Amino acid sequence: MPLVLNDEQGLLRDSARGFLAKNAPVSHLRKLRDQRDETGFSRALWKQFAEMGFAGILIPEEFGGAGLGYVEAGVVMEEIGRTLTPSPFLSTALLCAGTIARAGSEAQKKEHLGKIAAGERIGAFAIDEHSKHNPAQIALSAKRSGNGFSLNGAKGIVVDGHVADFLIVAARTSGEPGETKGITLFIVDPKTKGIETERTIMVDSHNAARISFDNAQVNADAVLGEVDQGWKIIEGALNVGRAAVASELVGAGEEAFARTANYLKERKQFGKRIGEFQALQHRAAHLYCEIEITRAAVLKALQTLDEHFDHAGSIVSVAKARAGASATLAVQEAMQMHGGFGMTDEFDIGFFMKRVRVGQELFGDSNFHADQLARLNRY
Repeated sequence: MPLVLNDEQGLLRDSARGFLAKNAPVSHLRKLRDQRDETGFSRALWKQFAEMGFAGILIPEEFGGAGLGYVEAGVVMEEIGRTLTPSPFLSTALLCAGTIARAGSEAQKKEHLGKIAAGERIGAFAIDEHSKHNPAQIALSAKRSGNGFSLNGAKGIVVDGHVADFLIVAARTSGEPGETKGITLFIVDPKTKGIETERTIMVDSHNAARISFDNAQVNADAVLGEVDQGWKIIEGALNVGRAAVASELVGAGEEAFARTANYLKERKQFGKRIGEFQALQHRAAHLYCEIEITRAAVLKALQTLDEHFDHAGSIVSVAKARAGASATLAVQEAMQMHGGFGMTDEFDIGFFMKRVRVGQELFGDSNFHADQLARLNRY
C-alpha cells in the first residue's frame, strides 16, 4: 500500500486541522494550565469532538460511531500534536473504545460504545504500575471473592484517570509479575468502594492519575475478554496507543520544525537572516528528512494495524522509537535555534518540548522499543 493518505483521509486531516487550529491552539493549553483547571481539558471541546465524529472514530457504526480505521485515528492524533490539544481522545476514543470494540461482550459494547461516541463517557486505561513502562510487571492482584473478584494494588500514570467514568484495569489473576500469562482485564467503576484516585499534573500540563485499589469488589461481568487471557488484548491496545502517540509526536515535531523554519527566515544577525547561514541550513535539512522518514514509518504502522492487527508489533515499535527520537531532535533544535527566546515561558516552543518528553515515555521510550524489536526478532 502506498505510504500516502487517500482522498478521504486527506479530507479528514484538513477538517481536523482547521477545527483544532480554530478551537484549540496552543493558547488553549496555556489558559488551562494558568487557570489550574481541575479537569485539565475542555468538556465543551470534547463534546465538539463527538459532534465532528472524532470520539467515535474506532467505534462501529452500529453503536453510533464512524467505523473508521487506525490510519484515520492517527490522522487526528497528528493534528492534536500540532496544537498540543489536551483531550481524552487517546485514552477514551482509541484505547478504551478500541479495546471494548475488539474484545468486549455485546453487553459491554452496548453499555459503553454509544456513550463514548456521543461524548458522554470518558474512559482510562490503567496498565503501568511503575515510573517506566513495563506492562508485564503487573502486580495488582485480582482474587476470587464471592461472585466476582477483589482488586488490591495500585496503578500509576493513568492518563485521564482523574476524570474517568470507567477504567479498564489490568490485574493479575495468576502467575507472578514479569509473566504474561495470568493477566485479566476488568471494566471498573472508579467510584467503587476501595478505589482512590489522585490527580497528577504531568510536566506538559496534561493530566494523569495514581489509582489505588484496597479490596475493591467487582463482579464477574466486569471481566473484559477471558480470565487469565488478557495479555493479547493488552498487546493490541498498547500497539494502538503506541502508534497513536507516535502520530502525535510527528505532529508536534513537524510543528516545532515549521515554527523554527519561519524564525530562521525572520531573525537577522550580522545584517543577514540566520536562515542564510549554511550550518543552520544543514541542520534544518537533516531534521526535515528525519521527520519525513518517521512519518512514513508511522503511517506504515497504522496501515498494518488496519490490515494485520495481530502482526503489527514490530513496525509499531519501529514507529514509536523513531517518532520519539525524531520529535526529540525537532524540539531540541527548535529550542537552540530560537536561542534565548526559546527558553522563555511566553514562547510556545517550551510547550512542545515538554509534550514530546512525555510522549517519549508513554507506552515505552525509544530504548524500550529498540529492545522490544530485538526480542520480537529473537536477537
